[in-house]
Amino acid sequence: MIQLSGVTKSFGERALLEDVTWQISDGERVGLCGPNGAGKTTLLKILAGFDEPDKGTVIKPAALTVGYLPQDGLAHAGHTILDEASSAFADLLSVKSEMHDIEERLADASVAPEVHDALLERYSALQDRFRIEDGYNIDLKVATVLRGLGFSDEQFAQPTDSLSGGWQMRLALAKLLLGRPTLLLLDEPTNHLDLEARNWLEEYLSAYPHSVILVSHDRFFLDSVVTRITDLNLRHLTDYPGNYTHYIAERDARMEQLRKAKREQDEEIARVKMFIDRFRYQATKASQVQSRIKMLDKVVPIEAPPERKRIHFNFPVCAKSGRTVLELQDARKAYGSRPIFNRQSLLVERGDRIALVGPNGAGKSTLMRMLSGVEAPDSGTRREGHQVVMQYFAQDEATRLDPKLNVYETLAAGSPYDMVPAIRNILGGFLFSGDDVYKKVGVLSGGERTRLAVARMLLIPSNTLLLDEPTNHLDLDSKDILLEALEDYGGTLIFVSHDRYFVERLANKIVEIGHGEAQVFPGTYKEFLWSRENRGAGGVTGAGGAKSAGGAKSARGAGRADSSAEVRSTKADAHDTRKREQAAQRKRDDEDKRHHKRIADVEARIAEREQAMKDIEAAMAVPGFYDDRDGAQPLINRHQTLMWELGDLMHQWEELQRLTELRRK
Repeated sequence: MIQLSGVTKSFGERALLEDVTWQISDGERVGLCGPNGAGKTTLLKILAGFDEPDKGTVIKPAALTVGYLPQDGLAHAGHTILDEASSAFADLLSVKSEMHDIEERLADASVAPEVHDALLERYSALQDRFRIEDGYNIDLKVATVLRGLGFSDEQFAQPTDSLSGGWQMRLALAKLLLGRPTLLLLDEPTNHLDLEARNWLEEYLSAYPHSVILVSHDRFFLDSVVTRITDLNLRHLTDYPGNYTHYIAERDARMEQLRKAKREQDEEIARVKMFIDRFRYQATKASQVQSRIKMLDKVVPIEAPPERKRIHFNFPVCAKSGRTVLELQDARKAYGSRPIFNRQSLLVERGDRIALVGPNGAGKSTLMRMLSGVEAPDSGTRREGHQVVMQYFAQDEATRLDPKLNVYETLAAGSPYDMVPAIRNILGGFLFSGDDVYKKVGVLSGGERTRLAVARMLLIPSNTLLLDEPTNHLDLDSKDILLEALEDYGGTLIFVSHDRYFVERLANKIVEIGHGEAQVFPGTYKEFLWSRENRGAGGVTGAGGAKSAGGAKSARGAGRADSSAEVRSTKADAHDTRKREQAAQRKRDDEDKRHHKRIADVEARIAEREQAMKDIEAAMAVPGFYDDRDGAQPLINRHQTLMWELGDLMHQWEELQRLTELRRK
């Protein structure tokens, strides 16, 4: 597919790649990992052809097509969302346009016979190409990808100029996926996606027929998608077959062996140098000294990455809150004529760990601001419980840091006296080491500011945390530090995160936001997905849960029950009951029968359309068919209609076959 041979790349005196040889085969899905600044984005740009290596070559087959999605910076203007996404099929759309032009000319009685025959021949060639390349399903493909990435049907006609940066990147990703390049390069593709869109993208990439190389800080996403991890470290690439979890175990074991070998080599070199220094001026030892000097000259130093200090952090102690932490009653919130929540009630109790989920724009941040008290509801009430000490981490928290302070002063300014000794360790865990701690906040990048804001949060005492996307711009190691700290946090936690691994590890309640309401699902995210798939999300909550819009009384009843335990107990009973198992098996058998019946039905309809087209084509081949143009036109139109119908049926058949493969797995 593509190969790097002896590639070297430097920026000034800093080398990112050194004599790298690497190969990607067709159909592989590779996760590119490594510390921040190691050169992952540079490597993707070299593969995409946007950057050139200083030395070495990039070997590509002539038929290779490359699609590259950067982290940000793409923008679209001048079209609707639907038209911009459809432009991924520009060649096919030009074929379609030419076909329509030919159809109009064929209907013109003044066209000379020889020109008419030439047009028919051209039309037949275009039609074959359009059919082979599945042009009849362009609209369906575009709509499927746009919906999967979170665009609603109402947005399709919206001008691209009105999209924010995050939605612009979603549209760019949609165009890239629709283009289906044979090598897909994705640099942090999940940065601007909510959980639903990430789940859809996982399935799409897992079934992608060509090669994919991606950079991501989402552990769950990597585990679900990739078949190989390539680690970029110390200017070289190391391959690890398997997913990210397997890579972590293998990498740590390999790094430990490498560091052990380096320690042993350093100790041996130190002993040799000590011998040389001790006997350098003794004539009787001259030959031995020279021998050891030559030996040292031949030693190739083992290079090992510095061991990143693993810190385990506990939040500063804070008095417990009362049992009721926060309560909304009949809260309504709207922006202009657009209602976000209508008569919303929600109870938060001490010890709750609530994840807010839902598509972007559904109202997650609005609910967080109402719960934190930053924004008041338009109507209804917000009540804060006894002795609540709250800390709210907003999406734009990084912009609120004082640019005049340096990194260390930012953490020291709001920290309790007994937490000051931990500041250096915390900063090291979030990639601020050495002289970095004396940098002014004003010169930090957006990602560095976010990491600093998260680090500051860890040092401030509280018993209630509201976190709105705290994992944005965090690398995997920093996420782990934050995750471990939050797992040990003894207070109440409400958070928004698009990192499924983060949500799965922390949440004991899920609040799904959408359609103007927030529904409570007690249990983990995995249990929430099970509940939604098996019972439907439309107004039905998990056992012990409540539909929050149903009033404060219902919400309080749901909150005060040990709902998480009830869900787990209910599910365990269902799986342990033989009767339920048999019923579930019968249901699966019935679904399989319906699925196979649908395949047979689609195949029968395909056969009917193909036979009808053959009959029409036989009639069209009869000499003199086009002499009566008015009489021939209905048959020509019928043939065109059958072509469109056949294309749609073929797409349905392919989707059913894909589902069949998924069922077998």
